[in-house]
Amino acid sequence: MLRHFPKTLTAIGFGMICSATALSAEGLVVSNWDGYMAPDAIDAFNTASGNSAELVLHGTNEEIMGKLIASKGKGYDVVFVSSPFAEVLHNLGLAEELDHAKIPNIANLYEQATKLEHDPGNAFSVPYAWGTTGLCYRSDLVADAPDSWMDLLAPADAVRGKTTMLATDRWLLGAGFLAKGYSVNETDADKLGEVRDLLIEAKDTLLAYDDATFYAKLVSGEAELVHAWDGWCNYGIAENADIKYVIPSEGSDLWVDTMVILKNSENKDAAYSFVNFILDAKNHGWAAENILYKVPNEPAMSALSADMFATFPNMGITPDVLIGYEQLRDVGEATRAYARAVSEIKAAD
Repeated sequence: MLRHFPKTLTAIGFGMICSATALSAEGLVVSNWDGYMAPDAIDAFNTASGNSAELVLHGTNEEIMGKLIASKGKGYDVVFVSSPFAEVLHNLGLAEELDHAKIPNIANLYEQATKLEHDPGNAFSVPYAWGTTGLCYRSDLVADAPDSWMDLLAPADAVRGKTTMLATDRWLLGAGFLAKGYSVNETDADKLGEVRDLLIEAKDTLLAYDDATFYAKLVSGEAELVHAWDGWCNYGIAENADIKYVIPSEGSDLWVDTMVILKNSENKDAAYSFVNFILDAKNHGWAAENILYKVPNEPAMSALSADMFATFPNMGITPDVLIGYEQLRDVGEATRAYARAVSEIKAAD
């Protein structure tokens, strides 16, 4: 998933930036999206543990995966990646098989977070954040509250040209799969073709494909209905209380961002210590309080204020509801067919 946080969040990461080419074999190397953990997390970990960890940033899953595959994971110790990519690292033999005895704070995870489809029992990945994908809209501008993916893909005339969709392959196609009642991991060529055609038709109704600024377009009124990750919709809600989030009746995917220790890490003990440090309720709770994402850490979520749930209702989506949605999975060779379909959608007149 592309991460491009609001300026107020992006700025806090600048003090932790290390060149991606300046990897040290002597100290722990953590790769994460910008602003995705507390600005003092690395320094606090180093002080508490006596380690010399450093942070390198990646903009997308695809970016860090290219580096990890090319290097066979060497030069990195802990990486934050979305669950389909964690699954790929495991399938390629690049992910460490986790020793839970070295991660005592893993006990803070909700039971449901130990039963994720991509990695039951958290054998090779530890969930960091999770959530849904749905519709984010201006309740003061949209006459009828949306409740179906088709409200986005075949919008009412009043909102035509005022809608956006996520551009990333899996989520763009996911909206079409869900609208058709298919799996978000569908690999049947005919069904993929149906979804491609549906999304080509929908393209004529869009303001833009937008992974980064759709919530700002809602705030300004340029857009009225957008395809959104729930946490990002919260950025808009924080600025305008008329912005609402809904999961369509056809459902959502369950997205999960994870922490993976690399099998070729030269700092295994420090890597385990870092993952355990992040899973401390206070440290993990920072993400929920400041990035407005749900975290699968029970004591961290329990510590949030009632005002947080009142202001951002999707923060209260329960673990039982979350795991009822289908996770995005590694679709293997079908990844190429997905990419081709998305290219055809975006190239269509």
